[in-house]
Parts: sequence; structure tokens; C-alpha cells
Amino acid sequence: MRVRVQPDTDEVAARAIAQALTREFGEAVEVFGRDGTERLASATEQSATEAGETNSRDDDLGPTEREERLREEIRDIEQGGPEKYVERLAEQGKLFVRDRLELWFENGLGFEDGRFAEFDADDRLPADGLLTGGATFEGRSVHVMANDFSVKAGSMAEKGVEKFLRMQHRALETGKPVLYLMDSSGGRIDQQTGFFANREGIGKYYYNHSMLSGRVPQICVLYGPCIAGAAYTPVFADFTVMVQDVSAMAIASPRMVQMVTGEEIDMQELGGATVHTEASGSADLVAEDEQHARELVAQLISYLPQNCDEEPPQTAGTAPAHPPAGIDAVIPQEPDRGYDMTRLVERVVDADSMLELRPEFGGEVITAFARIDGRPVAIVANQPAQRAGAIFPDAAEKAAQFIWTADAYNIPLLYLCDTPGFMAGSQVERDGILEKGKKMIYATSSATVPKQCVVVRKAYGAGIYAMSGPAYGPESTLALPSGEIAIMGPEAAINAVYANQLADIDDPEERAEREAELRAEYREDIDVKRMASEVVIDEIVPPSSLREELAARFEFYEGVQKELPEKKHGTVL
Repeated sequence: MRVRVQPDTDEVAARAIAQALTREFGEAVEVFGRDGTERLASATEQSATEAGETNSRDDDLGPTEREERLREEIRDIEQGGPEKYVERLAEQGKLFVRDRLELWFENGLGFEDGRFAEFDADDRLPADGLLTGGATFEGRSVHVMANDFSVKAGSMAEKGVEKFLRMQHRALETGKPVLYLMDSSGGRIDQQTGFFANREGIGKYYYNHSMLSGRVPQICVLYGPCIAGAAYTPVFADFTVMVQDVSAMAIASPRMVQMVTGEEIDMQELGGATVHTEASGSADLVAEDEQHARELVAQLISYLPQNCDEEPPQTAGTAPAHPPAGIDAVIPQEPDRGYDMTRLVERVVDADSMLELRPEFGGEVITAFARIDGRPVAIVANQPAQRAGAIFPDAAEKAAQFIWTADAYNIPLLYLCDTPGFMAGSQVERDGILEKGKKMIYATSSATVPKQCVVVRKAYGAGIYAMSGPAYGPESTLALPSGEIAIMGPEAAINAVYANQLADIDDPEERAEREAELRAEYREDIDVKRMASEVVIDEIVPPSSLREELAARFEFYEGVQKELPEKKHGTVL
């Protein structure tokens, strides 16, 4: 049989036509082009039959019984620990770990390592109670570790520790962030041989945390009580999120505390979210529930680069939540009157872009990420609404850690200064105001990212040093017209310098009048215009133009390169 086909028929299509016709009519077929001169393909009955059988065999292939057995074993592993412990999770207010991964990542983990760990154990220990792998989160590739609390309360043993260490090592190689989804009661005491004191045991966790620190972002979310060794991962992480009323972390369990000290205390009182956000400062954010925890981390990671070699991601800028024209009206005319600095920040940064970290700890200083015209910035701002914005030990330590972290990940720093300086008094000395204050000054001094300092109002004493004043290498020192820079405020200065002179004035009215004169003279001397005249500051900015000014300066200085003195490292931190 001879057939002709369309001109655009290629040889593959012609061969298929020949084979199909041969099988249909039981005779040899030759396929020619439309003009009948060029033979494109041919088929005999035997060749067509063989081709058909081959195609049929390929089409009929499917999963074998061997593969189906493997898939069944995987499904069993993915059921988690004993059923009663999986069911108990709902009563504890938390998700089964694989359901949690479905919440975090659209299709769960992109891949999983070590799923068959402890597959042949006498007890039911699926994946040895610890899942590791890679996933995509908010468009970002991340390493993931998650405890399975249904397997011996998420405790850690030899195989799980090995998986954890491999994941950390791979993060060092890939330069991708790490998410730790923690829910662990600590080391598995009855199986500690082989993982506790080994060179490649659980102690290596914290060595690897230290090596990863400042290399890639490490973010930890706590979903339950993390005790003893498990409690170090969240404090080594760059950022820690706790779930209210569910998560906790402590160096020892309440039972152990009672054995050692005699103190009777429950887990939340010992190390719950309130303790670590208000008292210890070990947690950055508190989530209302598991969904909220994911939302907080999604917002947090949006400011961070993949690693220290990259720049933080920029977005399209948006207008502030409130008009910049109202900035000056937010700042009281009275120098000593308090106000909420966040009201000013909201008129400078992009709407809904501010994420404050540790808001309940060291509240005299605000530490927050935000964006200015789409560019991530790390804000360190005094908070006059809290104890006049004086810098207390907790606030200084919080600021130092935040500055250090922002600098590690190339996030520019914006200082908003309105402080009477470091707090004085016997209690703050006992609390280490000098020790913690030096850390803040050291972090500011050592930061190599672009820095902008804005003197909003008071910049007294060493407060201007800690807030990156002119001597601390900012790309700009700006001021608003309400700004003042001085060793101390007028009241303290007059008392220090003119106390004897004023004491000699017997008439109270005359003394008060003289005090007012001295105060006015002193205030004129420290006025920001005097400082601008002496070129102490770079520019006095109309408040309504502050956002525009900062956006231009951060863009201009984006690629600035700063070199620190060659040395191994400083000794302050």
C-alpha cells in the first residue's frame, strides 16, 4: 500500500502512520510526501506488530509490588508515634508535626532526609522523632528541622542528632537560612550513649549554631516545652518566636528544679513566653497560635537576605501609614514631656512595614525592622514614653544584640535619638549599666552597614554615642529643629555648675528668675542650630521632609564599604 501525506509531515510522524496502517490492514505500507517522489517511511506487518507490542509493554508498566511495599512503609512512618500520643497533641493545643509542615509549606517539605532513621528499632520511633529536609518558604529556599512530639516527647537521640548535624553542615555549604520548629523535651536520657558527649554528638549542635551565626539567618519557633539541651537552639538562633501558653524553654524541667532547689513551679512560670519576652529577653516575638507564628516568621524573613554575602530584599515602596507632615506635631514642644516614638516612626516608614522585636523587654529602646521606600532598615530608637527614654541595662543589651544582628545581614541602621542618656543610680550599677552600655556602644562602633543618625530631641551624655552620633561613623548625622546635643540637660547642668551661686541668692523670686536665665542661656548653647553652625551635625531637616531625606541618603550610601582594623575579633561581646 502506498499513501501520501501532507508536506509538513516529518519522518517520526510518517513512521507512526505506516505502522498504524499496517496493523489495521495487515499489509506493508509505504508513506510518501505529497508529490509522491520522496519516501518518508515504510512498515511491514512484522515490524508494526513488534512496535505495537513494545508500546503496549511500555504503556502497561506501573509501580511494582516492591515499590508499593516501600510506599506503605513510608506512609506508616508518616503517621508519627503511637496513636495515643498523636491524638493527645490536639488537647495540648498544637498540631502533629507533619500537619505543621503542611501549614508552613504548601506541599510540606520539598524533600526529607533520614525518614527511615530507627526503622528497625524495637520501639516505634519513626524518623527518630526528628524531621529534616529542604523546603520553599515565601519564595525562599530554606533548611528545616522539626521535632515530632508524638515520638518520646520530641526527645533527641543518636539518629536524630545525626540528622540535625547533617542539616546544619549542609546549611553552611549552601548558605541558605535555617528554620528550627522546636518541640522537644531534651536528650533521650535512657539512650544517651552514642550522642551526648561524642565529637559528633548533641554538643556539636551549639558549635554548629555558632559557626552558622551571622552566616545564614537562623529562626527558631517554639511549639512546646523545650528543656535542657533543646533550650539552647532557640537562644543560639538569631530570632526566636514563642507560642503563647503552649511553648516554654528552661535549663531544667519543673520536676528537676524541685529536686535541685525545692522550688515548686509550673512550666509557664518557669520559662513561658511571658518570662522570656519580659524578663530574660530570650524571645523576640510571641505568637497567638501556630498560624500566627508562621505569619510572624514570614514577615521577619522578608527583611533578611539568604546569607551574609547577599543584600536584603527590596520591595516596591509604599506611602507611610500617616503623613510625614505631622512629624513635628508628634514631638512635644516641652523638652521633658513624654510621647510615643512609634507615632513618629509610622510617619517615616512604609505603611505596615514595622516589625518590633522584644517590645516588652528593655522598652526604653525600640528595636524594629521596617522599610523606607521599599528598602529594609533596622531601627534603633529611644522611647520617651518609657522612663523618659533613658537607657537602662536591659535596653542597652537588647539594642547591642539587634545592631550586631542587623550588621551581620547587611541591613542599614537608622538611629532615632531622644534620650537623656544612660540611667544613673545604685540599682542600674548592680544591673550592669556600664557593662551592658559598653556593648551597645561597641556594636554601634563596629557596625559596617550604612548608618543614619537623627537627633529628634534630646541627645545627652553618652546617649549620643550609643545612638551613633557624629563620632561613630554614621553616613549622616541629621537633626530636627527640636534637637539638642549636650553633656547633660539644663536642669542637671545648672545644678552642677551654678549651685553655689544660686544658693547665695536669698530672695526666692530672684533665684527663680536667675535659674530661668541660666536655663535659657544653656539651652541656646546646646541648640541644634548652634551644632549645625559648628558643623557637628550635617543638616537640620524640616520634619515633614525626613522620610524623603532618609530615603535619598540610604539609596546613595547603599554600596558604602567600611573596613575595621585588622584583628581576630574584639573582646567586648
